[in-house]
Amino acid sequence: MTATTDPLAPILAIEDLVVTTGGPRPIPILKGISLEIGAGETVCLVGESGSGKSVTSLATMGLLPKGALVARSGRILLEGEDVLAVRPNRLKALRATRMSMVFQEPMTALNPVITVGRQIEEVLQAHSSLGAREQRRQVLDMLEQVHLPDVPRIHASYPHQLSGGQRQRIMIAMALILRPKLLIADEPTTALDVTTQKQILKLIRDLQKDLGTSVLFITHDMGVVADIADRVCVMHHGEIVETGATRTILTAPAKDYTRDLLKAVPALLPRPARAETSQETVLETIELGMTYGRRSLLRRSHQTVAADKVSLVLKRGRTLGIVGESGSGKSTVARCVMRLIEPTAGGIRLNGHDISNLSRAALHPFRQRIQMIFQDPNRSLNPRLTVGDSITEGPINYGVKKLAAEAKARELLELVGLPADAVTRHPHQFSGGQRQRIAIARALAMEPDILVADEAVSALDVSVQAQVLDLLGDIQKRLGVAILFITHDLRVAAQICDDVAVMQKGRVVEYGPAAQVLRHPQQDYTRELLDAAPGKDWDFPNFQSLAATLAQISPHTAA
Repeated sequence: MTATTDPLAPILAIEDLVVTTGGPRPIPILKGISLEIGAGETVCLVGESGSGKSVTSLATMGLLPKGALVARSGRILLEGEDVLAVRPNRLKALRATRMSMVFQEPMTALNPVITVGRQIEEVLQAHSSLGAREQRRQVLDMLEQVHLPDVPRIHASYPHQLSGGQRQRIMIAMALILRPKLLIADEPTTALDVTTQKQILKLIRDLQKDLGTSVLFITHDMGVVADIADRVCVMHHGEIVETGATRTILTAPAKDYTRDLLKAVPALLPRPARAETSQETVLETIELGMTYGRRSLLRRSHQTVAADKVSLVLKRGRTLGIVGESGSGKSTVARCVMRLIEPTAGGIRLNGHDISNLSRAALHPFRQRIQMIFQDPNRSLNPRLTVGDSITEGPINYGVKKLAAEAKARELLELVGLPADAVTRHPHQFSGGQRQRIAIARALAMEPDILVADEAVSALDVSVQAQVLDLLGDIQKRLGVAILFITHDLRVAAQICDDVAVMQKGRVVEYGPAAQVLRHPQQDYTRELLDAAPGKDWDFPNFQSLAATLAQISPHTAA
């Protein structure tokens, strides 16, 4: 079948698609879904992890893992041509010339040992008869279109030499180099900070306008949906439960599941200020500095200042958020505080003790007072250890008897909302949100005064994110633990933080109570961050615009 010539026909039409697992006892993953995307239209596919969003995209691209997932029935029509019925050679041609995909993590999608320019040129080599000089010209032109700086340098660079935002632009350039009719973007901005995310979303909209490309945008970020979508399809347990125009879905959702998704989105308005229950300072940084630089035999090479004169105070039972763009110094401060890296200047006081210059041996007694929750529990939990062994390892190393540590592990699992018998299972047997709960239980096993959470919820979908944030708040209320919360998500910061420090280029540019910093920012940079937040004009939990919410809170503020 050839491409349709009807200008009103959809670019993509999925009809009653059923996908199951392979093997003799197939389990349904997609249960007869149907959706359409018109010419030049952006449709957002939303839902929790495991709802079937990514399987839908992989089926459309013909990339279902062989043997593991099977398209049992239905049709996927790309300009009228059934992707499921074409031969492998034809499918390979369709993937580049008529549809393409931008994946979530460009570092896993890009070849680390080939320059990015060469990787884009390989697409032209495989699907065109252009000479080497014309290939290079078209690639350089596309790099210009995705607004990359110093294009010749970028063309000759390897993926590790580029920032996260630049790598994502390379993926978009590679996807669009042959001007396909359909672009599938699978969570392309999830790991990016708000300003880079805003740039990528604007880039996709601009290129869509220039090239007339249709976009299937997969995301769990409702702010992104509000900013970019023409229509929304809501998925749940392998079914599309609701479809409609973006404004209709956001203001008048028809299904309980959609309403629950929107209610789980953190509001950009800060939570009401909490009274301080303790004046005890558990953590203080005093003009903390971290400078990276390599010595050569003759002279010191160029230095990078990652943190400069950072002074922060965290009191017992309070949450201090550090926000800013990628490269602003947030994680560097967290690693210095944890003494995972050695600061080059300033001091760190833990419960009044200066730990900034202690040796590894002298630091040992203080380690248990401050524990870290990492962004990705898949990497921070040892897959070979049972959950119980992961939780008890720290306490046993600090002299706790094994039976007592195991009993404590069961208590902690119940505290974080998991069954006590989970101690016998391994991390792969749990969902992403459950693994993060296990990581929290492991940190609490040391009975710390401080938890350092470095982007601890950024990879989670909104409903699981809401559960983890509620869990941290409940634990803080029960145990009085202080939290240093590193995030690029201002909505999350607004809901969990008592105080907020805004970092830019290694320095704290604004610092104060969350309500003051996020509602009445004094610095241009803070205002730029807030302006870049996706869906900044929407109060999702209340199904209305943020202006309407402000009017309810204070008519004078809204005016």
